Amino acid sequence: TQEAKQDETTVIVNGRPKTVPAKELTFQQAVALAYDGNPPTGPDWEFTVTYRKGDDTKKEGTLTAGHSVKVKEGMVFNVVATNKS
Repeated sequence: TQEAKQDETTVIVNGRPKTVPAKELTFQQAVALAYDGNPPTGPDWEFTVTYRKGDDTKKEGTLTAGHSVKVKEGMVFNVVATNKS
């Protein structure tokens, strides 16, 4: 059916809607979603993850490696890859 499951949330990642199964999204999950599971790899790649339209306790901010953020319907994530070389 087209009905959203109770435990799924639709967020926007780099302008595209993505469904996440959990109530939290990790830095690594955000990067994977942004690159459809195939992010650029190597020692020179760094990722910046920012978000907005978050929950009332933390409406916007930056997500860093090893951390996660609570997601809510329609939350917006921007993931940018930077090559240090």
